[in-house]
Amino acid sequence: MAAAEAGRLQQFFSGPKEESQSRWSKLWDAGDFLPFDRGCANPALEDTLTQRQNLLGTAAEYADGSKPATRKRALVPGCGRGYDVLLLASFGYDAYGLEVSETAVQKCKEYCEENGKKYAVKDEELGVGQVVFVHGDFFDSTTWEGDFDSLGSPMKFDLIYDYTFLCALHPSMRPAWSKQMENLLATKGRLICLEFPTYKSLSAPGPPWALRPEIYLEHLGHPGKDIPYEEGGQIKIDVFGPPEKGSIQRLARWQPERTHEIGKGTDWVSIWHSDE
Repeated sequence: MAAAEAGRLQQFFSGPKEESQSRWSKLWDAGDFLPFDRGCANPALEDTLTQRQNLLGTAAEYADGSKPATRKRALVPGCGRGYDVLLLASFGYDAYGLEVSETAVQKCKEYCEENGKKYAVKDEELGVGQVVFVHGDFFDSTTWEGDFDSLGSPMKFDLIYDYTFLCALHPSMRPAWSKQMENLLATKGRLICLEFPTYKSLSAPGPPWALRPEIYLEHLGHPGKDIPYEEGGQIKIDVFGPPEKGSIQRLARWQPERTHEIGKGTDWVSIWHSDE
């Protein structure tokens, strides 16, 4: 993101943090300034899905070792125009994209209608998973518009992908983010975080807000806890001790060979699981 775009975005979000959700909707409604739209799925996610099945498992549960019994369910909160949702479906997941903006959801559906078939099927036998775009507030699943009976109660996902979602949230919302991730991630599920932006100063304004690995470690290790930060934006380490039993803990972390241009050399991928 160019400096001028970043400055314009930060100015747009300079009001009360309580209005940030509605401001994302206003950006989509206006439609003339979407600097976070990269025009395609992130290749780092594609490579992760292709190369890290030892960590993620397959996109479906196989009852007898040959035919898939149940597709796994994937969630992309803050899915934008839905590129990553379609990519996950091409790998065989039933993929759900969530957006707080009704306009964004409509754009997702239009893009899917026009371009969905361009996402090559990765497993011909398994085929393409279902694609569902949902309007609602990530932090309150009762607001999600649609029929989710098949997801059970409480609603759970086998895979959740966070790229430019956490960095779009004001830092004060991180405890709620980690708690909802805990609520939504299924037992034996996986959370993929594409950590961005790691190049920014922690004291710099957002969005996007700067992220560091310890931010993920502390919040996901203590879901919902209000962890204090230093004045310069550094999170305080071990305030609540080691990761809690049942929290979300890191399995692996690496720097991707491919990612969007803006994150080359600075993006990191991490995979997490519920510590049951």
